[in-house]
Amino acid sequence: MVKKVAILTNGGDAPGLNAVIRAIVKTAETHGVECYGVIEGYKGLLNNDFVKLDSATNASGLLHKGGTIIGTSNNTNVFNHKVVNEKGEIEYKDMSDICVQNLKNAGIDCLFTLGGDGTQKSSRDFSLKGINCIGVPKTIDNDVADTDITFGYNTAVSIATEAIDRLHTTAESHHRVMVLEVMGRYAGWIALESAIAGGADVALIPEIPYDINKVVEKINSRKEKGKNFTIVVVSEGAKPKDGDIVVKKKLDDGKGLDNIRLGGIGDKLANDIEELTGCTARTTVLGYVQRGGTPTAYDRVLSTQYGAKAMELALEGTFNVLVTYKEGKFGSVPLEHVVGRNTVVGAASGNTAESNIRKIKMDDRLIKTARDIRISLGD
Repeated sequence: MVKKVAILTNGGDAPGLNAVIRAIVKTAETHGVECYGVIEGYKGLLNNDFVKLDSATNASGLLHKGGTIIGTSNNTNVFNHKVVNEKGEIEYKDMSDICVQNLKNAGIDCLFTLGGDGTQKSSRDFSLKGINCIGVPKTIDNDVADTDITFGYNTAVSIATEAIDRLHTTAESHHRVMVLEVMGRYAGWIALESAIAGGADVALIPEIPYDINKVVEKINSRKEKGKNFTIVVVSEGAKPKDGDIVVKKKLDDGKGLDNIRLGGIGDKLANDIEELTGCTARTTVLGYVQRGGTPTAYDRVLSTQYGAKAMELALEGTFNVLVTYKEGKFGSVPLEHVVGRNTVVGAASGNTAESNIRKIKMDDRLIKTARDIRISLGD
């Protein structure tokens, strides 16, 4: 019988986090269950930092708010935690037993983990230590395995689409090639869907390494037809054929973390286009604008349903699963399915051979649609 639950939000922020928190709290209260928030994700779990949540005070008025009221952390892996020893040397220790004890001391019957693939990897690892976990798929990148859509994604696509709409007027007025770099890490969902929604001419995604000559061919083809501007949308994880992804910065947050910060492919692409076409090209990088602010109506409803379903699963006694939305229905899959082959406790997620992130398949309807309406995918 579930009497007390805790919620943590981990990884990058995304529109809809507060809506999920609100839904879990309200559903819990409906059934007489106490709710607590873990401050700053897994870091708070290690620091034993809990706060009581209720809809009469701190969990009220959250539906439209971006960010997360309980904070988040994207540089903490408690199973492979970076510490400095007495000699001033860096060591990596498994601190997860402290987290387990903190949860037990607080009397927590179920831990809700709101996050992407890395968060759910740690959630699965905690389940192996006897903690009842339920994951909720959060990321604007839409790359969590076993679910069709993550909350936050629709808002990010909407923001990117609005940016394309605005870039169209400048591109057409100045006869320029406008390159828009969007987030997505190693999956091209945001780039492809916003390109279709915004009427872009080229969409470059990580799943299809691009040939710069094909991009040039598209630009020149438009010029021959009297269209002296081109809109290019590129995912931050896209790369040229026989080339590498562009890394903005290599981090040193520790083992078991994705220590690569992507960024810069937009500038590279614009420079290549100018050199090969003689056209003026400009780059816009949306960056964190995609993650912040008010969630769309769609994401508010989706997030609310995700949160309510998560609490329903806890009440049923269904643990160590990820809440999913597939083919129009909410359900769940074991966290073991979500991590795939990435089974080593404390191992990193992200762009590794073992990671199970959801990428666009070549038979996806979005790919077919893009080709049908003659958006160049650079191949």
